[in-house]
Amino acid sequence: MSSFSIKSHRQGIVYSTPHFFILNKGNNSGKPLVAPCPNCFVIQFQCESEKEQIYWLSYSLWQSKAFYPLLRGSVIPFVVLLDVKSCLLDGLNKVDENPAQFEKAVVALRSLEAMEKQFKQNLLLIASAKRMLFYKYIS
Repeated sequence: MSSFSIKSHRQGIVYSTPHFFILNKGNNSGKPLVAPCPNCFVIQFQCESEKEQIYWLSYSLWQSKAFYPLLRGSVIPFVVLLDVKSCLLDGLNKVDENPAQFEKAVVALRSLEAMEKQFKQNLLLIASAKRMLFYKYIS
């Protein structure tokens, strides 16, 4: 079982242990982040492998909208620290039941992320080609 500490992030603090951030305000609450933002929690770990496991777990929970029922607030929705921690612990319990299946899902997710990045890059190239085509036509 992984051991981690989760707390509210304060601007200006530099963390020496492996860590990542989780957004806590807005409709994307629960989204894991590499860089901090003003409205986020920080999760710190003892080793890099634990960080990777929890990062991909939180990413999968965010993608599956597991944090959505935990949102509070009427104007700007937010999620509280205790709810995030309990959701992550529940997810960890499920991962511990079948770690091989989770690893397969993470490998598939990483390849899909790479494909998505390549697809976005291709769309930017297509937009640039369109712009150049019309630029030649106009000038």
